[in-house]
Amino acid sequence: MPDPRTYQFNLPSNSAPTNVKLDEEWYPGIIPYAISASTRRTVDAITGIRAIVIHATAGASSEGAVSVIKSRSASFHWLVPDENEAAHAKNVWATCHEARRAWHVRNTASHPDVYFGEQGVNDYSLGIEIVNMVASSDRYSDWQVAATAQIVRYCWEKYPNLKYIVSHAKLDPTRRTDPGAHFPWDKFRETVLDSPESPGEAMVAGLARNAREIREQVIFDD
Repeated sequence: MPDPRTYQFNLPSNSAPTNVKLDEEWYPGIIPYAISASTRRTVDAITGIRAIVIHATAGASSEGAVSVIKSRSASFHWLVPDENEAAHAKNVWATCHEARRAWHVRNTASHPDVYFGEQGVNDYSLGIEIVNMVASSDRYSDWQVAATAQIVRYCWEKYPNLKYIVSHAKLDPTRRTDPGAHFPWDKFRETVLDSPESPGEAMVAGLARNAREIREQVIFDD
């Protein structure tokens, strides 16, 4: 059985993809909560991003997942919906501004393999939550794996110093097991690293990037 505490791969610095299209929508009504459940980064919002942390919700719905943002107990940047939800196979949910520090990893959690063991992972990372019960009876769909990989590829193109793709379980092994032993990590890694370019998407991707850049230029008051 795979051990999620070992899940990690590093992105090669010289082969980032181009023209990556990300099908994302803001989760309805989440923006005010996202601002209050996040803080300013102390690093540069582009060059300071070093890692992406892969999580699972340990729940059955996107609504349940975003409830932690609404209660200001945790936050994350993207949410990948389950196969029984309308957004499945259509879009991932944006749930926090990328330029903001979401609260998805415990402040004292770290690992020597990830950015020299630097603590405060939230400051230099982005968090992806996948709706899943983290149980063998709840398999990740092919689309969930592909959509998560697509988020990583979008970030790989955008953030020049992004390197570490790591599970929550590796960073906090005594408290967390997500995304779980049944998450197909090898398939996920191969999809990130080996996905072919998508010809003809440059214009769409460029427009999407422009919209995101405008969105992220907004100054938020903590």
